[in-house]
Amino acid sequence: MEKCLVIVESPAKVKTIKKFLGANYEVDASNGHVRDLPKSQLGIDTEHDYEPKYITIRGKGDILAKLRKEVKKADVIYLATDPDREGEAISWHLMKALKLDEESEKKSKKVYRISFNEITKNAVKSSLKAPRKLDMDLVDAQQTRRILDRMVGYSISPLLWGKVKRGLSAGRVQSVALRMICDREDEINAFIPEEYWNLEAKLFQEGSKKALTAKFHGDSHGKITIHKKEELDQILKDLEHGVYRVSEVKNGERSKKAPLPFTTSTLQQEASKTLNFSTQKTMRLAQQLYEGVEVKGHGTIGLITYLRTDSTRVAEEADQAARTYIAKTYGDAYVALEESGKKAAGKIQDAHEAIRPTDIALTPVKVKESLQRDLFRLYQLIWKRFTASRMQSALYHTVSVKVQAGAETGSADGDGAGQGKKYEFTLSASKLAFDGFMSVYIQEDEKEESNALLGKLEKGMELKFGELLSTQHFTQPPAHYTEASLVKALEEQGIGRPSTYAPTITTIIARRYVAKENKNLYVTELGEVVNRIMKEKFPSIVDLQFTANMEYLLDRVGDGTVEWKTVVRNFYPDLDEAVKKAEAELETVTIADEVSDEICDQCGRNMVIKYGPHGKFLACPGFPDCKNTKPYFEKIGVPCPKCGREVVIKKTKKGRKYFGCENNPECDFMSWQKPSATLCPECGSYMVEKGSKLLCSNGQCGYSTKLHDNQKEGKD
Repeated sequence: MEKCLVIVESPAKVKTIKKFLGANYEVDASNGHVRDLPKSQLGIDTEHDYEPKYITIRGKGDILAKLRKEVKKADVIYLATDPDREGEAISWHLMKALKLDEESEKKSKKVYRISFNEITKNAVKSSLKAPRKLDMDLVDAQQTRRILDRMVGYSISPLLWGKVKRGLSAGRVQSVALRMICDREDEINAFIPEEYWNLEAKLFQEGSKKALTAKFHGDSHGKITIHKKEELDQILKDLEHGVYRVSEVKNGERSKKAPLPFTTSTLQQEASKTLNFSTQKTMRLAQQLYEGVEVKGHGTIGLITYLRTDSTRVAEEADQAARTYIAKTYGDAYVALEESGKKAAGKIQDAHEAIRPTDIALTPVKVKESLQRDLFRLYQLIWKRFTASRMQSALYHTVSVKVQAGAETGSADGDGAGQGKKYEFTLSASKLAFDGFMSVYIQEDEKEESNALLGKLEKGMELKFGELLSTQHFTQPPAHYTEASLVKALEEQGIGRPSTYAPTITTIIARRYVAKENKNLYVTELGEVVNRIMKEKFPSIVDLQFTANMEYLLDRVGDGTVEWKTVVRNFYPDLDEAVKKAEAELETVTIADEVSDEICDQCGRNMVIKYGPHGKFLACPGFPDCKNTKPYFEKIGVPCPKCGREVVIKKTKKGRKYFGCENNPECDFMSWQKPSATLCPECGSYMVEKGSKLLCSNGQCGYSTKLHDNQKEGKD
């Protein structure tokens, strides 16, 4: 029997895959890439047609030595790295580092490439039955991306170090993302609010005490927007002693389609909105669910399919399994009539399925006790979304009503006859008639209208007037980007790929170009300076259309229609010329450190906030004469319940966040939940925030109240 070696990327997969295979199979991991461009130099020979220079990554020597020993023992080697162009490139680097191409040519060993979209027994065994050769088009696509990114980073970053500040960087995708955030900030700053007024009428049906809320729409000529108080006053005057009569009633139905299963982008967006996860955290947890987790009664299994995908396509087997499960659990009426989905553009993306559970029978309830909290929450989100995608649309009964208002003489048919100015108000309501997919998955925006039941309204019916309510508003500027909305915008612009969204956002936050507060991304002074330099000196690098076109070309390299060196040859000369010009023209920019109110206890100066590998810290501005430093703790604006000093955010040695007194160790106050300045009205203990509630910290008290009510009172 032939001895076989399967090489995967991650050690976490080894245990999962090994149990699927026989005793003649050995499974080992490369721990990601084994070769890369050198860190100490560009690593691309720009004088000799851009040949890359690859070296073994530091620390990978022992891993390669172990793999060489396993290769010697094996008759057949399967390269089973991830099913994307990054994985294809890792397999190619393994071929070179382990000299597998030479072994294959000598026919001393058989070398194959296999890939699977999910780590299940069927998927792994099926891939072994259909081995293939390396796809060099995919390898070249990854190689081109890596070379272009290296060229941008290694050409522009040193310039930023020298002219602005050490530790800065530029990137082919990150610099465009920064520009998008800066452009949004400019839109917000340039925005001029415009006044407008809303007008509502509280009306009653005969014999009913429940008010109906009708919204002002316009007049017989169409919709009217009330811009000023004077316009509102005229309308109110016209409506004095007015009669409100139903002029039109329309009953209908509307359906709400089931959502598509998750792609990388939509998963990141939804996890951010509903679970408050960063893109980085979402990808880290999804990676664990894909590679394999220990589930009681099942051993180590992969719970979801591959996490980097643009496609909403679902394998026929998984689609049928979902429909069978839905019919059995919810009934035949809940099963979608046809597969919902859309084809993704490009060979690379649609090679994958959407992100889905590997086994729909492993419901969230069945795996809950086996998963830590955040892993469970993400799995539950994926499971519910996929299940919902195979279900029928939700159905609503709708009613839309037009109400004519104004003085009338002698006419009661609501057709506009009579004297005086006539206006139109509208009422609308809907009632869920069939929940369909919403029995499994409900998004935040799926709420019913306020007029849930309108009773039996008929044309010509007069409604009793209650009161008119007017409210002044001002148009709002565009919202700041959040991680979720930035991912959506990057995808819509065709910038980056599923694997780049999370690291791009992580980088611009880590470089302090962008600050994240309450989910919103705000550009910093440093970010503004870097973005201005990039726009002035490297306009094509931060041009959205240019970057999107580059992504298109990389995809064409991947499908074999464009030669990879052609892309590089057309890119580098312009970049090199722009860098040389910027070096000659760009003046040094000084960015002052942020001054804190903390006083240096050695020399009396106000300490400044610095940034190190582990985040913020306080340093004396008198360096090198005074080398005093202190930890930096973010204050939350709440006094310590024990001593009255400030409560600050701290972290344990393992990185878990907690809240403690700034006067530690003299004061030992600490709390895992965020404390509030509000005291419990029942027992006087301090309150803590948990979800949407404020809870008494005294476990024996049990008092709680809604958080937003307290926040609203505080704002007022």
